Amino acid sequence: MTVEAAGGPPNASQITRKGFSAQRARELPIYAFLFCCAALSIVTTFGIVIVLFEETYSFFKEVSIVEFLTGTEWTPLFTEKHFGVLPLLNATMFMAVGAMFIALPFGLASAIYLSEYAPQTVRSIVKPILEILAGIPTVVYGYFALQFISPEIVQFIFGSDTSIFNAMAASIAMGIMILPLVSSLSEDAMRAVPRSLREGAYGLGANRFEVATRVVFPAALSGIVAASILAISRAVGETMIVALVAGQIPNFSWNPLEAMAAMTAYIVQVSLGETPRGTIEYSTIFAIGSMLFVTTLVLNILAQWLLARFREEYE
Repeated sequence: MTVEAAGGPPNASQITRKGFSAQRARELPIYAFLFCCAALSIVTTFGIVIVLFEETYSFFKEVSIVEFLTGTEWTPLFTEKHFGVLPLLNATMFMAVGAMFIALPFGLASAIYLSEYAPQTVRSIVKPILEILAGIPTVVYGYFALQFISPEIVQFIFGSDTSIFNAMAASIAMGIMILPLVSSLSEDAMRAVPRSLREGAYGLGANRFEVATRVVFPAALSGIVAASILAISRAVGETMIVALVAGQIPNFSWNPLEAMAAMTAYIVQVSLGETPRGTIEYSTIFAIGSMLFVTTLVLNILAQWLLARFREEYE
């Protein structure tokens, strides 16, 4: 039988389709594995949310949500129980904002130096050393604040009668902890600014400081804002520093020299194994966890929105 009678030899398109089908068959297990990995992260997230809000719902069946959000007393472990979350929320945000007052100026200053002033050899040495701070366990920062920042700095400045447990020491320690996050991400955003913008500014007679502050900084504003919001989200969720240094007194106060209890510190205090499951005290852990979840979620959504909003201006 001739080749023509048999239908002729396969053309190039048939060979290409067969090869493509064989390649897809070989890649199918890889595709399935990667899909399962992505789906696992989504399923895990939904599982966490379901468990968290299930117990939170049990809490709000016994406690009014109005009392929870507007009350100024938090005493669920005492005989006379009050469930106003404002003292815990106030302490959490108060210390997080205080940490940003330390991390933001120093972080941005170091980012500008590394991006616009530092030689490559200096940058290759300084930046890794700066980022080492991000790898230090937070409990180390807590003990550092308890043994050095509070007695040697806070009490030295404000007097020895100041409590060793205070919000200011916790804010300073958290500011040092999140400083690498602000510095590294902001420096990366500044380095991503096109070189042509710098050269144009230099061509118009601007000096290096003017280029850094009036050209590079505005052009990298989206990344800088996102870095700042991610850093404050990190501070809001910090546990060990506030648990060790800030104290565990749910005190609704604006005095940074007083002891306060952050939301994460209360969770640590209650979840030591002595709270019976199914009690209202046990449910408060999940109510506070839900508040933390919503707070950090809002901050991250805000960071993504600002990142997209300002990035459009400089594309």
